[in-house]
Amino acid sequence: MDLSHILQDLQQCKAPEEGHSPAEPDTLLCRPVAEVLLHVQEKLKAPGLTTDQSGEILHIVEQLFRLGDRHWLFSECCSNQSTDLTREYVDFVSSLTLYAALPLCDNDSGTLPESSFEAIPARACVVSLVVLALVQRLGNGGEVVSSHCQATSWVFLTGPLAPLLCVFALTHMQDQAWTSEASRTAASNLLDSVVQAGDWETTSQLLFGKNNTERQPGILGSILEILQSDLKRDSWKRNQATKHVFAWIVMQVGRPWLTDYLEKVFPPSLLMSDDYCTDNQVLGVRCLNHIVLNVPAADLCQYNRAQVLYHALFNHLYTSEPQLIEVVLPCLIDLLPVLEKDPACTGLPRKPNRYDEVLRLTLTHMETEHKLALRSVYAKFLEHFIEKMGIVIVRHLKRLERVIIGYLEISDGPEEQTRLAILDALEKTLLIAWPRMECRLSALVQSLLRLVCDLSTESIPPAVREELVTKATHCLLLLDHCTQGKLKVGIKQYHCTTQGVELAFNLQVYFLLNTTWQ
Repeated sequence: MDLSHILQDLQQCKAPEEGHSPAEPDTLLCRPVAEVLLHVQEKLKAPGLTTDQSGEILHIVEQLFRLGDRHWLFSECCSNQSTDLTREYVDFVSSLTLYAALPLCDNDSGTLPESSFEAIPARACVVSLVVLALVQRLGNGGEVVSSHCQATSWVFLTGPLAPLLCVFALTHMQDQAWTSEASRTAASNLLDSVVQAGDWETTSQLLFGKNNTERQPGILGSILEILQSDLKRDSWKRNQATKHVFAWIVMQVGRPWLTDYLEKVFPPSLLMSDDYCTDNQVLGVRCLNHIVLNVPAADLCQYNRAQVLYHALFNHLYTSEPQLIEVVLPCLIDLLPVLEKDPACTGLPRKPNRYDEVLRLTLTHMETEHKLALRSVYAKFLEHFIEKMGIVIVRHLKRLERVIIGYLEISDGPEEQTRLAILDALEKTLLIAWPRMECRLSALVQSLLRLVCDLSTESIPPAVREELVTKATHCLLLLDHCTQGKLKVGIKQYHCTTQGVELAFNLQVYFLLNTTWQ
């Protein structure tokens, strides 16, 4: 059977009510649809087949799904009698997705050169159009079937077919080396069509089910089953798209559904975070952070999952990669309440715990760090950590003071993100540990006034300078309140350049005129 004659046969076999003559006995309707699908699969596997030739074949198949008689395509009777159409269509869609699949990577790096993906976007576009035509035809439940037999609908194919289509769409809709703008658009349209055809309203309903009923269950479990074989220790790097599809799926699952799939999502996430490649580590830690936020503490602590995760994240603190530290620190901040009681409610005496362990190591690294990018990341999360620890921060004031003073001295660029973050951390420290500030008054006042003095000579945007001065002034006000007005004495003892002396004098007048704390 030549595929080039399919469209001609389709026109001859059109439904009688449209005015077409009946088909001859040797037309396409006399052949089972499974035979046609199998023939297409064999054609695509033929050796020496060029991309243009395969594209022509798939274009014909697309027209077949769009124009073919729905009774012939989906009814398990007449020419399709004794045929398991569900299995046939699953096999057919699987072969199409394999046609547009990424080449496997056999080296330990888990990455291939971009030249290896040159043909993938075009193949993905063609396959997306073919499968889109199939989904739209299946979803057209109101179409008249020219037979007394009931045609197979999308509902019966949801379980086995939708997970395959979802994984394929997610593979090609992300901005990666194996996608183009056209392939991403085609894949996104396919995913939207799957959602609409199944009478779901959102992608979340596609994953979890509609109204959490058995009548229309979700496909999340089936998707994870498909990915599970490619997420083992010895296979997860072979396909570069698998980890991105897995991460996207995990990020869509929230409470309470994620708990039911914890055994399937936790090990792969931990495996990725333990890799030597920074990008894989970042992806794994992001998944782990999402798991921590969306799984109850009791389930995390079961089988010592939380302790294992803590040790894995703690070891990452020794890295010097800013992008990894940026995801590790917030994950640790979210994980510590699972392992430890609130520092403010632990009773007396308050014994050191993992909060102190993490902050001690972080401050040590901050004190000796010279890379501006890494200093900015550390400073950004310092305030959150201080807020979590509460009054227990007094254990670390000596080292924290050195870090704050050191970070205020060095500019990190026009935006001054590091200085702004450190001023926020200082403000939070003053609000929490104010009884211990009097002995540190002199050093902090000198550092803040030196900062304001330096800002008058540094070339930074006016809006940034104003924000820094405002935050520094607020910290001075807090210091004055903490020490019951002793800040004025510290200002009198501060001397630097002429501008600094003038500034100190203006600040002194300000405090004298505003003796009432606001």
